[in-house]
Amino acid sequence: MSTYVESGTRAQPTAAATPASDHTDLRDLTSVRQAEKWQSTYARRLVILDATMLTIAGLVAVLLRFGDIPTAQLRGLSYLGVSAILAVTWSATLALTRCYEARFLGHGSEEYKRVASASMRLAGTVAFFSFAFKLELARGFVAVAVPLGTVLLISGRVAARALIYRGRRLHGTFTHRVLVVGTHPHVRALVERLRSEPNAGYSIVGACVPGARESRLPGGSPYDVPVIGHLAGIPAAMRSIGADTVAVTASPGINGDALRQLSYELEGTGVALVVAPALTNVTGTRISIRPVAGLPLLHVDEPELTGARKLLKSVFDRSVALLALIALLPLLLLIAVVVRLTSKGPALFRQERVGRGGGTFRVWKFRSMYVDAAERRAELELLNESDGPLFKMRNDPRTTPVGRFLRKHSLDELPQLCNVLRGHMSLVGPRPPLESEVRKYGGHARRRLMVKPGITGLWQVSGRSDLSWDETVRLDLSYVENWSLALDITVLFRTVATVLRGKGAY
Repeated sequence: MSTYVESGTRAQPTAAATPASDHTDLRDLTSVRQAEKWQSTYARRLVILDATMLTIAGLVAVLLRFGDIPTAQLRGLSYLGVSAILAVTWSATLALTRCYEARFLGHGSEEYKRVASASMRLAGTVAFFSFAFKLELARGFVAVAVPLGTVLLISGRVAARALIYRGRRLHGTFTHRVLVVGTHPHVRALVERLRSEPNAGYSIVGACVPGARESRLPGGSPYDVPVIGHLAGIPAAMRSIGADTVAVTASPGINGDALRQLSYELEGTGVALVVAPALTNVTGTRISIRPVAGLPLLHVDEPELTGARKLLKSVFDRSVALLALIALLPLLLLIAVVVRLTSKGPALFRQERVGRGGGTFRVWKFRSMYVDAAERRAELELLNESDGPLFKMRNDPRTTPVGRFLRKHSLDELPQLCNVLRGHMSLVGPRPPLESEVRKYGGHARRRLMVKPGITGLWQVSGRSDLSWDETVRLDLSYVENWSLALDITVLFRTVATVLRGKGAY
């Protein structure tokens, strides 16, 4: 989730602003037009996709409720017509709740939360009108159409976003061309962060730094960014490289007046202005901007780790875990038999791990190593590929052939659904550590223990074992401080795609 606060830059020029025509030649707006084109095309396709999903939900609800094309009517209107009206009303609700605005599409959980919110509002509206006008609307039809429509809407957007992510990673398409502005250390930090998340869609094409005495940012890869100009030449630098977004870092060289003047100069150009605050790893659910004495103050709420949301997460975790265990029971039995027959030892592996608040519990996994793995670890310590307290080897000789396959697709983790059902773990959370690892924690790493560990998490969908220790801790802390049910659902969807690819697991 992005921590950058988007500033409106599309207002008409004011008297204090420099007219856009003085700064921007039409030939310089090519990249802006391209960015607006793919965003508007993507939004239009989402409208069609959503309408298709809602039509399917309506037809399925009709068939399940009535068993066939119904003869039943609602005030003279067939239920096929009711289904069509519901789909149109639902689509209008999505539009009114800004589910098609470009700033909410393509990254983060806000898009999914808005879709869910629009669906809840529609359900409330249907209930109100049914009561107010005494409409004898078939309850079975509504009970199927609304939940199914919501699931199909979110699933469709997850699939559409997956295509966007693929284009960004493989072909560099569906991206914003970003000019980063600020002092050297702040620019370098922002460049590193944005490049670590290619799915965000920010392609760094240049930088403006004080003095601009070098042709590229110092430090080499991953900071290989051309220096286009100095802090006073941002509009010219933007035009020269065809940037459609200007990202300003929290730098002492840029004060409020300079930032306001820059926003004036970008008015009417279609170029987005984003400001990266000094506070990082805090998402929109905890941030609100409140004007005080004419100043837009950024208010940051504490992480919500207790109360109703915690209860909701627990109910969600255990319900999904129970359903998953029932659905996957044949697969679990098959894996257990295969593990048992292909190497000596039990099918399940049990190990003490540290959970929420530092308490310990016994985690369950399918055994993926030979039974003497613990005894052989000492002789492999010098081959450890981890830069932190974890022990990781890409080609660990203690792993069985079947275990390599199970680990690649995270099938060895499935018994942990029982840990979730018992309340020791969550579906989504930080990685459950060993006691020996916790003793080596430094800095803020112990904050990972503020929530239950998870079967999957941001670490799982962001690189798995390929991540450095610092990056793993950063992702876990980001989850601890910003968790929400919408984020959990997003991570679960992304986990499915990650384990199918089997990349980064060993």
